Amino acid sequence: MRPLDGRVALVTGASRGIGAATAEALRQAGARVVRVSRRLDPADGYIDLPADLADVAQAAGLVERVQRAAGVPAIVVSNAGGFLLAPLERTTVEQLDALLAINLRAAFALARSLLPLQRSAGGGSYITLGSVADHVGFPENAAYAASKYGVRGLHETLVAEYRGTGVRLTLISPGPTDTEAWDPYDPDHREGFPARSRMLRPADVADAVLFVATRPPHVAIDWLRLGPV
Repeated sequence: MRPLDGRVALVTGASRGIGAATAEALRQAGARVVRVSRRLDPADGYIDLPADLADVAQAAGLVERVQRAAGVPAIVVSNAGGFLLAPLERTTVEQLDALLAINLRAAFALARSLLPLQRSAGGGSYITLGSVADHVGFPENAAYAASKYGVRGLHETLVAEYRGTGVRLTLISPGPTDTEAWDPYDPDHREGFPARSRMLRPADVADAVLFVATRPPHVAIDWLRLGPV
């Protein structure tokens, strides 16, 4: 028997990178996985619900679609997000708004919709993907860090609100991870950035998610940080 047999898991931002690796890790562990992303390539073994979570109307309608397709997820991985690397002077307010919409507002909306359902179901695991930039400031990270620090504040508040309900909330904050998000920035040739060969792999972060999701119900992991050596 696999550790997540019979359980429903929802993964947002599941089309590539960390989200895709996480969806596959949970599926291999036996979960019935609902993948959410703006675009999803067909793949066997998943329930796919395309949605742009930065769009308020699409985000609002997602939970009903999830319940119709699979029921209330026992495991939620709130992973959808965007990335921007630019100095403050070259970051527009519109770019900040776009990052806040997908990184923070969408995370808030998803939590507001799903956490009460998990509480009513008697518990669950709610995992949010943060970043090293949710607790450390780096140059050229003003907009991105603002959104990710907000995610950490949201997580810490929800931990306090849902304590004792059976819902376990975890923030996973990975360091630099080799995904397509780095393609426009070429970190191999930027001073002060790790080479992509030295970064975490999406599967490394997916393993951390799986570890959290498979802890016994009496074990809570509030915050998990990981990074390359």
